[in-house]
Amino acid sequence: MLLTKFPHACLRLEKDGSVLVVDPGGLSDPAAALLDADGVLITHAHPDHLDADALRTAAAARPGLTVWAHPEVLATLDGVGVRTVPVVPGDEVTAVGFTVRVYGDRHAHIHEDVPDLPNNAYLIDGRLYYPGDSFSVPGVPVEILMVPVGGPWMKIAEAIDMVRAVAPDRAHPTHDAVLSPTGQAFSDNWVAQRGGADYSRLPVGEPREV
Repeated sequence: MLLTKFPHACLRLEKDGSVLVVDPGGLSDPAAALLDADGVLITHAHPDHLDADALRTAAAARPGLTVWAHPEVLATLDGVGVRTVPVVPGDEVTAVGFTVRVYGDRHAHIHEDVPDLPNNAYLIDGRLYYPGDSFSVPGVPVEILMVPVGGPWMKIAEAIDMVRAVAPDRAHPTHDAVLSPTGQAFSDNWVAQRGGADYSRLPVGEPREV
């Protein structure tokens, strides 16, 4: 399986000729991430994770493009032109050849003035876990954890504690466009030293065999 980290909170996975993209949002160069994509997983409806215009363009170029997401997320995609499949925590589906188990529940708390919303977390092929904007722990073995390291809803101690709780073989940062390069390095240092797992930053846009 090839894994490509795009800016901020987007991943592209390739296997056996199929392409599955996770959270192609407005901070993530979604057009590039969605090139020739067959399927998309969306964790939640915030625009840094979901760019409806980019999905519309991708679907026009590749009819049959399918999006898996929570029903409340899919309700925002009426008229976009993508095929949609609702999934909620507890579901297991096959998405363009990838086995996807759905975890999660709600978006991490930002502020009492900010509305709550659902947030799916995804375990892909039993190996790679992507929590979206949450610290949901799947409670099963995880090989690769994509751990959030920056956002208005978190502090770095929560990223450290998530790595410790999930106990993956290795962890890589995500949700980091809100941090300057210095801030990314600062956060990486904390998680690498305290998380208890092999931790490294993936180069953006470079496919890696995992």
